[in-house]
Amino acid sequence: MKRKIVTLCLAVALLSSTLAGCTIGNTEIVLNMNSVGRNHVFSINGEKCTKEEARLYLCNYQNIYGYAYGINLWEYDDKKLADDSDLEDYVKDITLSELANIMCMEQLAEQQELTLTQDEKDKVAKVAEEYYASLSKEERSYIGVDQSKVKRFYEKYAIAQKLYKTLTQGISEEVSDDEARVMRIQQIFVKSEEKALFVESKLGGKEKFDSLASTYNEAGVIERNLARGEYPEEVDEIVFHLDDGETSGMITTDEGYYFIKCLNKFDKELTEENKDNIIAKRRKEQFEDKLIEFIENSQFDLNEKVWADIQVDTTGNIKTNSFFETYEKYFAE
Repeated sequence: MKRKIVTLCLAVALLSSTLAGCTIGNTEIVLNMNSVGRNHVFSINGEKCTKEEARLYLCNYQNIYGYAYGINLWEYDDKKLADDSDLEDYVKDITLSELANIMCMEQLAEQQELTLTQDEKDKVAKVAEEYYASLSKEERSYIGVDQSKVKRFYEKYAIAQKLYKTLTQGISEEVSDDEARVMRIQQIFVKSEEKALFVESKLGGKEKFDSLASTYNEAGVIERNLARGEYPEEVDEIVFHLDDGETSGMITTDEGYYFIKCLNKFDKELTEENKDNIIAKRRKEQFEDKLIEFIENSQFDLNEKVWADIQVDTTGNIKTNSFFETYEKYFAE
């Protein structure tokens, strides 16, 4: 489910920064509350995001991200994520970024004269009808929507998805086993040259790699899977030429010193999975080039007061979380 949700979150950091106020390229982002209006959260090139649309997305994200392994994270006094960030701020940031992404994509689709077909419009109507029927009276009241508004929000989401697919057509899906290869390794990483030379001498004296790793490794883990591009280039150039059971010498990088032992130079199952990741990355990069070009020439305005007043509802009455899931039910490839 989460994989589907983040499909459109491709320029999150950039869009978040534009809405917070900054300069992108040669465009200075000026925030003007009066240009947005009291009933709108933000505008991009004059097009406005309503409070209703923001609440709808926020409700879904609060229930998608606020529950993990059957645990209601909103019930805890200290609502922190694994990286110690605040859960409510995280959910609101995701909401704002996704809405801004969708609006930019809708405008970009209009520039390219991209529209929904009648069949797609019919599907959107069915999606909106089903999702609206799933909302309780409390949820409809809190969000402030009727079925026609929900349909409009789905139309915008659908055209954004269609734009993404259109702009990523033609991406090569040929990925070799070697390019996608995933290895299983053990590692020793140290930051100081003095310690690295000591480890090198111990390895030269035939001490066991795993024993030295348990004592001297300064990385988070000793044993892990490794794909190309996850470590510095100097590491890749050596590690991906190792055979099973072979150990590298000391590898010097800007961040420190590595010693790598190859346990399995080719994990077939993980390599096949990584091919999908590589193709997705290619699509993401091509799409972002187009979207960022649009962003650099756009005007962003945020009504900070309105956005601050829209809060996550943790009373337990707002449970909706199927906005995206319902869409996928009708538009799944």
